[in-house]
Amino acid sequence: QVQLEESGGGLAQAGDSLRLSCEVSGRTSSHYSMAWFRQAPGKEQELVATISWSGNSAYYGDSVKGRFTVSRVSADNMMYLQMNSLRPEDTAVYYCAAVATVYSEIYYYLQEEFDYWGQGTQVTVSS
Repeated sequence: QVQLEESGGGLAQAGDSLRLSCEVSGRTSSHYSMAWFRQAPGKEQELVATISWSGNSAYYGDSVKGRFTVSRVSADNMMYLQMNSLRPEDTAVYYCAAVATVYSEIYYYLQEEFDYWGQGTQVTVSS
């Protein structure tokens, strides 16, 4: 059993920064590729960022490139999302996701590829 728990969401103003955290617990002996997705009201879930188990490879959604940075400390089973220059359109529920993998340098980016999901954390950005 694997559990993911997000933290760090909240209220921010346009231009502010927030840092989200995701902790993996349970079967932590496996290697996991991880990602952040988000879903805004009335919109489909979209990929924000994804990162390989090693942390050496990452990919970002077009809307956050240059503003958000994903990182991880695999030894501590933690993943982070540093969000800078926040915009009102970044308002959404942010979800942490993970999939077990044997490939340390591969990342995944399709929702259906991820087996484990957190409950989500709300990020609200006002103008």
